Amino acid sequence: MNNQNTTTLASQLRRRLLNRFIFSYILYVGAGGLIFLLVYWYYHTVIWMGWEPFYLFVSTLERFREILLFLYLSVGALIFGTYYLSKSCAYLTELLNASDLLWRDSDTPVTMSDDLREAALHMNEVRMNIKNSQQAATEAEQRKNDLVVYLAHDLKTPLTSVIGYLTLLHDEKEISPALQDKYLSIALEKAERLEDLINEFFDITRFNLTHLSLDLSRINLTRMLEQTVYEFAPMFSEKHLDYTLSAPPNLSFVCDPDKLQRVFDNLLRNAVNYSFSDTVIQISLTQEDNTLILTVQNEGPTIPPEKLERIFEQFFRLDSARTSRNGGSGLGLAIAREIVELHNGTITAESHDQLIIFRVVLPCS
Repeated sequence: MNNQNTTTLASQLRRRLLNRFIFSYILYVGAGGLIFLLVYWYYHTVIWMGWEPFYLFVSTLERFREILLFLYLSVGALIFGTYYLSKSCAYLTELLNASDLLWRDSDTPVTMSDDLREAALHMNEVRMNIKNSQQAATEAEQRKNDLVVYLAHDLKTPLTSVIGYLTLLHDEKEISPALQDKYLSIALEKAERLEDLINEFFDITRFNLTHLSLDLSRINLTRMLEQTVYEFAPMFSEKHLDYTLSAPPNLSFVCDPDKLQRVFDNLLRNAVNYSFSDTVIQISLTQEDNTLILTVQNEGPTIPPEKLERIFEQFFRLDSARTSRNGGSGLGLAIAREIVELHNGTITAESHDQLIIFRVVLPCS
């Protein structure tokens, strides 16, 4: 229940009690006035002898009518004011008792009296949101913990290989140049993998301890995209991939170049990791009115809808079985979404017929 809903609900309840108080008090005054008129009419219509009890009673009341009227009005205000004040206190007690259920681990819905039905609905909604948030936080923490365990385990493999091959090179004095080059190549490859894993640890730390902010400047977006794609040439070649790039020449755009370049990098890296060999990655940048649309499409295993819905979550990975080359921190797309949203844009994903399509929409400033 947000502050606006809470304020509105409290205002409605206060207005309802006030209206009931006014209505009840008007009925009280009206009933008393009607009785007074009937008595007054009867008193002045009948000819009295002067000794009748009714005549003596009414004549006595008439002498003190101003005081009696004041007392009548005061007593009514006190009675109804006390009643509705106790009613509001009962509402408060009911709300406090119901609020205790928000934090209990129970599926029993919050129920209250008819006057507080809307409050009960809001509380049930808040309770559901709290449960969903707690479940999401627990799942994110569990994924993070699992990821740290996986990465820690994965660190051992390349580190053991690096130490092993360097030890061989150190101990074997008569090793042939060809074998020496082979061992050095393997050690270098494992060291590079070790560096990637360490960088993933840094990604996890930065993403959880810092909040991204933008450092805006005007750049040639086409040139930056071309340069980013060019830097992926070795990865394309290693997996026998080709690419097409379609973009308007010298497109100027105001953004944070370092962070937006990271979005391009993450999308291309994702496309490489989840592409079939000997296929083409299609990259296009178009401008429609005051909107830029970047599309990255690759051919790969169709992503199931239940995984596609979670693809931008922190620490979520498409492949449940971690491989030494494709194992990532599960932060790339989550960070990409945050960067795009900081630029007031949107990023979406779709997958069908063995196609994976990411689309980034950015407003032109």
